[in-house]
Amino acid sequence: MLQKRDIEEVLSVLLETGGDFGELFFEDTRSAEMSMTDGKLEKVNTGRLFGVGLRAFLETKAVYAYTNDLSIDNLKATARRIGKALKGPSKGYESVTLSEKHHQTKLPVLTPFEIMERQEKKRVMRLAHEGARTFAPAGSALNDLIGQVEVKYLEKDQYVRIANTEGVFTEDRRRRTRLITTVIATEYGQKETGSSSPGSGAGFEFYNLIDPKEVGREAARIALRMIRADFSPAGMMPVVIDNGFGGVIFHEACGHSLEATAVAKGASVFCGKVGQKIAADCVSAVDDGTIPNAWGTCTVDDEGMPTQRNLLIENGVLKGYLIDHINARKMGMKPTGSGRRENYTFAPTSRMSNTFLLPGYSIPAEIIANTEWGLYAKTMGGGSVQPTTGEFNFAVLEGYLIEKGRVSKPVRGATLIGKGHEVLEKIDMVGNNLARSQGMCGSISGMVPADVGQPTIRVSALLVGGRNQ
Repeated sequence: MLQKRDIEEVLSVLLETGGDFGELFFEDTRSAEMSMTDGKLEKVNTGRLFGVGLRAFLETKAVYAYTNDLSIDNLKATARRIGKALKGPSKGYESVTLSEKHHQTKLPVLTPFEIMERQEKKRVMRLAHEGARTFAPAGSALNDLIGQVEVKYLEKDQYVRIANTEGVFTEDRRRRTRLITTVIATEYGQKETGSSSPGSGAGFEFYNLIDPKEVGREAARIALRMIRADFSPAGMMPVVIDNGFGGVIFHEACGHSLEATAVAKGASVFCGKVGQKIAADCVSAVDDGTIPNAWGTCTVDDEGMPTQRNLLIENGVLKGYLIDHINARKMGMKPTGSGRRENYTFAPTSRMSNTFLLPGYSIPAEIIANTEWGLYAKTMGGGSVQPTTGEFNFAVLEGYLIEKGRVSKPVRGATLIGKGHEVLEKIDMVGNNLARSQGMCGSISGMVPADVGQPTIRVSALLVGGRNQ
């Protein structure tokens, strides 16, 4: 890494060549991935990513470049090219003084990955595999339906240092790990998939906090439950969405529309609606990048600003957006500690961290009991979203019919279809059982880890794709 004095010199070049703001983002990341299929370790990948991104603003115009050549001469030359691209007025030398600031980490680690032997990591994977293979009782015909069990172990250790012409000079270390188990059940040529993938912004101690066998059992449970399920009915109906990963609908269909990435361009249905009613009274939501050791947490964002808890919706009223530095200029608003990027090869933009609906007052069993007929979406799968309109289409990985206020038979093949802002208005019951789950979120600044979450909720009317007999 460059010394402080060298960084100040490069930042000065960004200013003197035409920018009114300059930033450097240094990164050194080590990662590892291990894959096991049916109990056999098949692949081990390790990698290192090292480089720096340089960015300059001129009013609301931004130019970004990156390099893995950290020589002072190359960085100054890159800074000059950025200045030329900005086409701003050439100025004389402007000194930059950095003030180093250390923040108490929100991602403390007890057991660093590097001190653990590979055999111990394989042991965790084998436990997940064993959990999947032994979910059904010994001798049960269900065991024969499990065709394949795949387990992945992931770890990442990212160190970043961020400096800018406003005097920011800080660093962050983010260590994350995740255990992904996927089970494929097969019967009469039909395949169903179950998955479970907990993760954390922690070290290897995470695997003392969860039961790897239970991760495997959960994946097997979903696959085996769905393989013999009937097809879901289709049509408009009440839908109860379970807690945890059910929050992916809010994340995708509403959360992205609250990011300044969309709002600043006028490409969001929520533009200009701060202070207005956009959801039912029972709906409140936050994005909280400060939760200790959460999957989407950082101590500082990728622009060097401390992360914070941002209230997005309160009792149905829109309270604010997620805003990065350049879009703050465009919108005339303050940044919210939401600037994120996959790595140094991407310029940052506004992104979610740990985003979830806040709990209400209903007991989940009460929500089911108050639903005469509809769909219970227990586990959500993937889908697609159009951020400009909020239109979404999400698969239900594990679903059940609700009949006369009771969860009845399992159903497969259901999809949830609608518009995010319309769903917010139709949520009429919110449970008290908030839970969060982990995922990867994609945008123009790459893929970043993000928590999604919610308590159990009911949408009074939602279009369900399925089969009508």
